[in-house]
Amino acid sequence: METTLPLPFLVSVSVPPGLNDIKEGLSREEVSCLGCVFFEVKPQTLEKILRFLKRHNVEFEPYFDVTALESIDDIVTLLDAGARKVFVKTEQLADLSAYGSRVAPVVTGSSAALLTSATESGLLLSDFDQTASEAAQFVEEAKNKKIDPFFIKPVAGADLEKFIQVAAKANAIPILPSTGLTTKKDEAGKLAISTILAGVWKSDRPDGLLPTVVVDEHDTALGLVYSSAESVNEALRTQTGVYQSRKRGLWYKGATSGDTQELVRISLDCDNDALKFVVKQKGRFCHLDQSGCFGQLKGLPKLEQTLISRKQSAPEGSYTARLFSDEKLVRAKIMEEAEELCTAQTPQEIAFEAADLFYFALTRAVAAGVTLADIEKSLDAKSWKVKRRTGDAKGKWAEKEGIKPAASAPAATAAPVTKEAAQETTPEKITMRRFDASKVSAEELDAALKRPAQKSSDAIYKIIVPIIEDVRKNGDKAVLSYTHKFEKATSLTSPVLKAPFPKELMQLPEETIAAIDVSFENIRKFHAAQKEEKPLQVETMPGVVCSRFSRPIEAVGCYIPGGTAVLPSTALMLGVPAMVAGCKKIVFASPPRADGTITPEIVYVAHKVGAESIVLAGGAQAVAAMAYGTESITKVDKILGPGNQFVTAAKMFVSNDTNAAVGIDMPAGPSEVLVIADKDANPAFVASDLLSQAEHGVDSQVILIAIDLDEQHLQAIEDELHRQAMELPRVNIVRGSIAHSITVQVKTVEEAMELSNKYAPEHLILQIKDAEKVVDLVMNAGSVFIGAWTPESVGDYSAGVNHSLPTYGFAKQYSGVNLASFVKHITSSNLTAEGLKNVGQAVMQLAKVEELEAHRRAVSIRLEHMNKGN
Repeated sequence: METTLPLPFLVSVSVPPGLNDIKEGLSREEVSCLGCVFFEVKPQTLEKILRFLKRHNVEFEPYFDVTALESIDDIVTLLDAGARKVFVKTEQLADLSAYGSRVAPVVTGSSAALLTSATESGLLLSDFDQTASEAAQFVEEAKNKKIDPFFIKPVAGADLEKFIQVAAKANAIPILPSTGLTTKKDEAGKLAISTILAGVWKSDRPDGLLPTVVVDEHDTALGLVYSSAESVNEALRTQTGVYQSRKRGLWYKGATSGDTQELVRISLDCDNDALKFVVKQKGRFCHLDQSGCFGQLKGLPKLEQTLISRKQSAPEGSYTARLFSDEKLVRAKIMEEAEELCTAQTPQEIAFEAADLFYFALTRAVAAGVTLADIEKSLDAKSWKVKRRTGDAKGKWAEKEGIKPAASAPAATAAPVTKEAAQETTPEKITMRRFDASKVSAEELDAALKRPAQKSSDAIYKIIVPIIEDVRKNGDKAVLSYTHKFEKATSLTSPVLKAPFPKELMQLPEETIAAIDVSFENIRKFHAAQKEEKPLQVETMPGVVCSRFSRPIEAVGCYIPGGTAVLPSTALMLGVPAMVAGCKKIVFASPPRADGTITPEIVYVAHKVGAESIVLAGGAQAVAAMAYGTESITKVDKILGPGNQFVTAAKMFVSNDTNAAVGIDMPAGPSEVLVIADKDANPAFVASDLLSQAEHGVDSQVILIAIDLDEQHLQAIEDELHRQAMELPRVNIVRGSIAHSITVQVKTVEEAMELSNKYAPEHLILQIKDAEKVVDLVMNAGSVFIGAWTPESVGDYSAGVNHSLPTYGFAKQYSGVNLASFVKHITSSNLTAEGLKNVGQAVMQLAKVEELEAHRRAVSIRLEHMNKGN
């Protein structure tokens, strides 16, 4: 059937955060690629739904059955938050008539008489039983009535394949439970998404392939390809660009070139005879030197591409570089261009000045790590709002133009929500959601404390494995090609910088050198103190001496991330312990700048620790180069250091490859902090500690556990958090992080520590009375910061402890990087003849039990030899 929906069906999922907890059927990522979702809302789940919409109302196209809600205001709040359509009780329709096609009735059953409830906005028929006796009559009636749009939801346990056939006959859009769907091949009891799509699309080609338009997140066409049921299934399963080559079978876009795609959304056109893939394109789509097969980007996407390039390559201190680093300068330029736009008169002048304003506004966004796609998503989200603010200008701007404040208008209809929800839906204020541990269930609290979801390992491996294999086979050439492609450092002719490092690459201000030197010495002292004074030696029984001694790992690779921040501190945290341990070969790896150079701070640290080389690469290609070695890059025995999801996945992959014979320090994920604060805590200190981790990235998470704090204390912390955040250059990154960060209210220190140990934070900060005494209760944490005068920042840089720590809950199993990370322990046994006599019988008996005769004889032959000698 023809429909204005992106796909001819909806996927029904459990109420968020259930979408993150899907244990069968489609995964959250697969549902996201389909986009059209259906929820049933109850009063007790409304706030969860609103939080879900705040984060995902562009990522998904949500439809809601709200028949369990009595409050009209609650339903309007859902529409304002981005619900595409709500299905209501028929008696509620009159109160919601102002919202037009976004409101439709819902009825329950299988009787044809129910179809008379349809309105111009459509109808939802719930709990339809296709096996009921009246089902056939229902289908005929529905076909004749031509209700548009007509949605139909089956009873639990329905045969989905037959249900879809019935829905098609009734010209209805089926609502299918995610638990009954799959992208896996031949999964018993599940219906493949590709089977559903292939059943409705129409191809005029003899081979049955469907034309597929590939577009980026701006809806700019990149190229035309073809899809099959198999390729669509694989694309959804991996969340990557997978198509059907007319000659070579499945085509994994970028598998060989590195120009990979992350699948965002899939849809059919209105006639069901063409597919559209929305993708995040890495590199370029076209095989020629242009972004897409229809030519180069234009307009705002082209400007964004230009600004990103300029940010990476602008000479230090230049006007262009300052636009990305000097907030006051770019603010002044935006104000200047806005003023000029307001005074422009002719259409040509207005167009010219508007373009200038766009330029500097997008410069501000690029500097903060905000993409044009992020801006477009915000615009799309605003377009779904139904509540309107008063149209007045804000105070100082209205005053400047001589506008007097208008009389207060009556407040728009709004849902009676708690303070927590009100704070959350206020766009201006940066604030964390609150949960009172005494008022929510353990399951709800666990769900709230879940880290931000990372890309599925299958999807990541589809991207990194071809890169790793390429580097393993093609060495320097492959590493260099990826550095040219991803870092734009096309002037480089070698993928490695060898020691001794030129002095001109270490030119730094005196104050920076002094700061690095202080940090270097403190880190050296603390790690040197971890050295074992002498080998461990124990006589386990007379004549049996067991010992253990340590030796440095001979060659270590230290990965230092690039990306949104320069991290010389990571170079110190990895390089200094390696030096103290006595590792013979220390190899750094870090992505270069667009001009091919490494930041001078990292080169200076490499020089101080005696690194033999710096690999000029990042990502999976750097990990592979150190794991396998190349013509000019030294193979290492262990790789350490943090990185994004792709670096972590690459480390895990090579550590499991016996051909690489390389170890790693630990799995790692986005940065995180958990702060425990009581009434003695300074609100400004608490807020600053939370923000120091929130600014790392939008996928970072910060948690505050508030011990018996009243409303005044909590509000003081929230006010400080917002005030300080607004002063930060990376405020937009902070906004993204705070969106999935929470405050948990508890009554006692013991409750707080129980939650903390369950969460197992990377950084744990104790801003409480008698903090030192509480350390005894810490069971799981990467590093602990004790008392009001110990911000986490000192651990990141200069105190001496290491900042390479387990994240994502791995503090339950792993330690942070320390001296032991750079050594291995070797044991030895030394027996006298008397010792062998004392332990020999036990050894021989156990070897006999295990039926390992050669083991037994290795002892018995010696004992027999002793007896002959006697």
